[in-house]
Amino acid sequence: MPRPAGNVRLKSARLAAGFNSQQHLADALTKNARQLGIRGLSVGVRQVRRWESDSPPWPQPDCRRVLTHLLGQSMEALGFTPPWGSDSAPDPHDRRPLVSGGAAAIAIGVIPGRAGAVVSQPATVGVDFAAAVRSHRRLYWSVAPTKLHPAVIAHATLGCALLPETAESTRRVIAAALAETYLLAGRMEFFDLREPSMANDTLLLGLQAASEADDSLLGSAIIAHMAFVPGWLGDRNAALERMTAARTYARRALASAEFLAWLDAVEAECETMCGNTRTALNLIGHAEDMLRTGNEHASPEWLDWFSPARLAAFKGNTQMVAGHLPQARESLLTALDSLGPGEDKQRTVVYGDLAAVETAAGSPELACEYAGKALDQLAVTWYATAMDRVREVRRALAPHQNEGCVRDLDDRLYDWSTTLSVLTR
Repeated sequence: MPRPAGNVRLKSARLAAGFNSQQHLADALTKNARQLGIRGLSVGVRQVRRWESDSPPWPQPDCRRVLTHLLGQSMEALGFTPPWGSDSAPDPHDRRPLVSGGAAAIAIGVIPGRAGAVVSQPATVGVDFAAAVRSHRRLYWSVAPTKLHPAVIAHATLGCALLPETAESTRRVIAAALAETYLLAGRMEFFDLREPSMANDTLLLGLQAASEADDSLLGSAIIAHMAFVPGWLGDRNAALERMTAARTYARRALASAEFLAWLDAVEAECETMCGNTRTALNLIGHAEDMLRTGNEHASPEWLDWFSPARLAAFKGNTQMVAGHLPQARESLLTALDSLGPGEDKQRTVVYGDLAAVETAAGSPELACEYAGKALDQLAVTWYATAMDRVREVRRALAPHQNEGCVRDLDDRLYDWSTTLSVLTR
């Protein structure tokens, strides 16, 4: 098969960041330069075309600064070769900003290439590194994200340091575990900490690690998570392009029926956020058929965020947005009954959606009851996505704000503990 022409690394990073054309990237670079205080820098589409050519020229210092800031990768990771050589001292003009406390603080360039690696770690290091990743995955469901997130990021830093000290199969084990670590960090940043831009940068790091591991299924999961970012902003085209990429990667792997159903659910949520509930419900119906039929492939261990109960919750939310309130109520109650004891975060979301259904149905007392149950669980297990649901319900209850049940909800929503929790997060 012929090798793709041009600077594939830059083009891939551009598409992963949501810039569907060279013109879009050029415009974003010019705008980002102004935000960084770089005056007079204007990047044109011809310049981007040269950077994506077979022999991309080394950009000027200000262009390098804007490129690495906007795309979250080092210049070499973007396919550029510095004139002083990759093994020499770093360019003093390459001033990548660091984002305090987030995975974007770890430059993607620290995931080294294979060339020139010095092997110094035993083969057991891969198993040991991956064991900690599995522990973090389990801790996610009960530990506060503000406490767990720094530990996950620190573990990613360790993985980046270990990669150049390993070879072949051990390197692939660490790279795959590193990709999963970045995926977990990105999930926390998006769903728990409400930092979509940071999450996008972190997931991009995970995608590079998945590439190092040559793990198409992990790559598919990471790209599908990246689709949430434009999807929740209502940018349907960008979300669907990422979903197309995610499905393409899944076809290269032995994807289980559960994983394929989850891809349908992700695309359905993006369609719902963009107002296309009919398309979303068709996707959910396909996912239900997929789960019923199944296939011969097992789900990966890290796919712990999806189940038939979660799909019912997806369905209930879409039915609610579509105005199918009786059906939404039935789907959400089914989801609530099916959730296991370790799925408290999802339970808070379902309570919030049930509260929204009852609000739309004109039952403020029942809506407040469900919202109160969500707050009860949020006091134990914080989840920003669920708190957003409760806030939306309270806004929808404005016509009933003088009723006792709504005032009681306000007392809960704005007590010392909840207010401080929201503001500190």
